[in-house]
Amino acid sequence: MNSTNPMDPTYRLGIDLGGTKIEAILLDPDGRSLLRERMATPRDPDGPAEYEKIRDAVHALTRSTLDKVPNGQCCTIGIGIPGTINDQSGRVQNANTTGLIGHPFQADLERLLGRPIAMENDANCFTLAEARDGAAKGYHLVFGIILGTGCGGGISIGGHIHTGRHRIGGEWGHFAVDPAGMRCYCGNRGCVETKISGGGVARSFFEHTGRQLTLEQITDGYRQGDAACTTAFEQFLDDFGRCLGGLISILDPDAVVLGGGVSNIDELYTLGLKQVRRYAFHERVETPILKHQLGDSAGVIGAAWIGR
Repeated sequence: MNSTNPMDPTYRLGIDLGGTKIEAILLDPDGRSLLRERMATPRDPDGPAEYEKIRDAVHALTRSTLDKVPNGQCCTIGIGIPGTINDQSGRVQNANTTGLIGHPFQADLERLLGRPIAMENDANCFTLAEARDGAAKGYHLVFGIILGTGCGGGISIGGHIHTGRHRIGGEWGHFAVDPAGMRCYCGNRGCVETKISGGGVARSFFEHTGRQLTLEQITDGYRQGDAACTTAFEQFLDDFGRCLGGLISILDPDAVVLGGGVSNIDELYTLGLKQVRRYAFHERVETPILKHQLGDSAGVIGAAWIGR
């Protein structure tokens, strides 16, 4: 990973590209936020021009933010995306925003901007921000998880993202744990994402009950004693423990930090933690499971820190 030394006298621009919003941040040389701006992500899922619309929107927001940097001052640029860049082809792969898939997004933006930029998976950016400035600050090896409609992960070691040989380090959401499970958009069955993401739990609940409820509604039903919701929620907690316990057995991180909408479910840090300890390969697992501190700012802050 290319990462700017925090002592360098440079400004840092971060862009967080999400399915519904694009956010920009500008940090001064001391890491203080000077500017935050958001815009809606252009969507045209059935149209051929969706990629161009997203590319042009990110380019325009980056340009307008660069205009705020004092004359003569250096500024790095980092962009977080809901996918990864294939090292061999340079094209986006495994993106939830499917309009990006197969396109040379980083190269296109570098051409338009006339300068190099850094680009990483949004879960990597989240993990880096929480490890440097958030809930996992002070821990050496941190695994960050975004639990929302989907499920993403990232690894920070000593305040630097570990991307791995194929730039898929931390892609735990697409570890197949149930060969008889639901088919995932990646093509496999029973991925972690199908088990413990908000979207995965909701789809499973509908498949078993015919009721269309969100995970938030299922959680409320569990708390109110609804039998079907209780069954589904207890299965969710068991799957959470099994998936995360297995991860801890392999990676043995110093801390795990959770983000995304699903991370706001309080039971994850009590009943879910008990299940994690049940499935991890150690008689006394002490790995802290931490709730995010930076909220939805983590992605854009992390993007700023990866910049070049």
